[in-house]
Amino acid sequence: NVNLYDIGISSFLLYNNLGKTTQQFQPIDPNRITRYVFGPSVYNRVHIGDVRPVVVFDTLYRLLKTMYPNVVYARNITDIDDKIMTAAAELNEDISVLSKRYAEAYFEDMAALENLEPTITPYATQHIPEMIDMTSLLIEKGHAYESQGHVLFAVQTMEDYGQLSGRSLDDMLAGARVEVADYKNYAGDFVLWKPSSDDEPGWDSPWGRGRPGWHLECSVMSEKHLGETIDIHAGGQDLIFPHHENEIAQSCCAHDGKAMANVWMHNGFINFDGEKMSKSLGNFRLVKDLLGHYPGEVLRFVILSAHYRSEQNFSKDLLDSAWRSLDSLYGYLRGMESSTPSLNQTGEGYQALLDDLNTPMAISELHRIAKKMHSAQGIEQQTLRSELLGLAGLMGLLQQDPESWFTHARGSDDITKEEVEDMIAKRQQSKIDKDYAGADEIRQALLDRGVVLEDSREGTTWRRS
Repeated sequence: NVNLYDIGISSFLLYNNLGKTTQQFQPIDPNRITRYVFGPSVYNRVHIGDVRPVVVFDTLYRLLKTMYPNVVYARNITDIDDKIMTAAAELNEDISVLSKRYAEAYFEDMAALENLEPTITPYATQHIPEMIDMTSLLIEKGHAYESQGHVLFAVQTMEDYGQLSGRSLDDMLAGARVEVADYKNYAGDFVLWKPSSDDEPGWDSPWGRGRPGWHLECSVMSEKHLGETIDIHAGGQDLIFPHHENEIAQSCCAHDGKAMANVWMHNGFINFDGEKMSKSLGNFRLVKDLLGHYPGEVLRFVILSAHYRSEQNFSKDLLDSAWRSLDSLYGYLRGMESSTPSLNQTGEGYQALLDDLNTPMAISELHRIAKKMHSAQGIEQQTLRSELLGLAGLMGLLQQDPESWFTHARGSDDITKEEVEDMIAKRQQSKIDKDYAGADEIRQALLDRGVVLEDSREGTTWRRS
């Protein structure tokens, strides 16, 4: 861990959606950086849009860890909400069984994309007493009211409600789907606590048996594990309103105007083949399905190839291009002596990441270093290799042994490593026997099965196409 100014870096810039400005990051306590990243509601496998914030803010986590001695990263699991209850009812399954299964599936998908585990993974159902306490506090302070077994936050009691989205209350209501119910004093009021029927999950409370509202859960989990005010709160752009707006309302009003987070970061949407991804359109792509055709590192590379705040178009061509790019980078590393990754904190790649996570520029720097390394020799080559791996590690890339990368099974291809090597040996014998036509037939047969041969003076190597 270093002091920025000691290594010649003048700034660490992040775009803060609260204020819509790029600013110098100023931690509350440099010895304990606090971050909260929105996690999933576990009622189904996650799609690629759910993964973008995890990959982006995992990269930020890695970067922060190079500068500060203690980075506390919380990413929640929402294991109680109406969508989970609906899915469990359709399957005639206990909600705890369903949520556990999909939480474990989520962890598997995140690991497949080389994401580090958070410091803390809080589950909503483990924080019900604290949710009841915050709800009671908001009632006591005049920001919430009870009505027909519900407790609702009164948005008109907060003078600057809407500061994150930058819209007036009337504008927000006009552009949002809000539930109009007779138990609300105002259409924009949102639920902190709702009643549960006998056949629904519920907990005892001062307002009867019920369950928490979705927005309340994150406010409570963030406060309990990270503090009343944290450094960074992050998630997808779709969360700005109403979820993050309502988190701010709850937390600020519970603590007499104290900020919930100093920096609010949001990644852009993912489109597939130029169309916005959504479940209503039926065009979302499950990570599990994509992993059946592409290594997780390819998905990660694609996500990082665009700036996190921009919209991103996913397509087969883009995925295939990313795979070729990784093949190129691993190809430069192939056959070289191993070396320990070394982070060049004054290099262009590191400084690009310090400029609001400019991962596209950092990836360009990976290619530049790799090409320079390929033409270098001796100590210079080893130094560049270490620098390449150091920068790549900050983005969760090039984490595999090159040979393992090139022998990774792709999609439904069922040819084994042993079969490939046996055919290479037969091809070599054909060349010794001057049966060049036979050698060419073997090369083509392998190519037809998705295996590319590469000949050099050192021998023949192979990779899957």
